[in-house]
Amino acid sequence: MADWGPVVIAAVLFVLFSPGLLIQLPARGRVVEFGNMQTSGLSILVHAILYFAVLTIFLIAIGVHIYTG
Repeated sequence: MADWGPVVIAAVLFVLFSPGLLIQLPARGRVVEFGNMQTSGLSILVHAILYFAVLTIFLIAIGVHIYTG
């Protein structure tokens, strides 16, 4: 049986935490902007740290598993 939980969670979070797609922290002119699709180096760093933190919580602390077969 294959455990697809980490793969699915990582792919969904990658899309959700893409800077500028839904929200951007910090934005160029404000603290938060929604759907502007313009990124800076600082916003990429912030989103990468948030992605790693939430992914770690889902995979290690909660232990999401999706088995197939």
